[in-house]
Amino acid sequence: MKLKDSFITQEIEDTQFMVAVGETSFTGIIKSNKTAAFIVDRLKEETTKEQIVDAMRRKYDAPRERIEADVEKILDKLRSVGALEE
Repeated sequence: MKLKDSFITQEIEDTQFMVAVGETSFTGIIKSNKTAAFIVDRLKEETTKEQIVDAMRRKYDAPRERIEADVEKILDKLRSVGALEE
């Protein structure tokens, strides 16, 4: 899976914002906390949910189940706005 090219991100004062710039029905702005931004950054290249979870486990000291739940929550949000190529 990968973030669609029609979505771009910009970081402003430690906050990541994502907007659609191409053909998509989504017209809002997504504001990401550091965890969500980490996930979105991984999605700028082709990756899998498992690879994202593994990368987060290397970065954060949290139980795998918690990380998996957080990743799935962010992926669901991105799916809901049509931001993912799967």
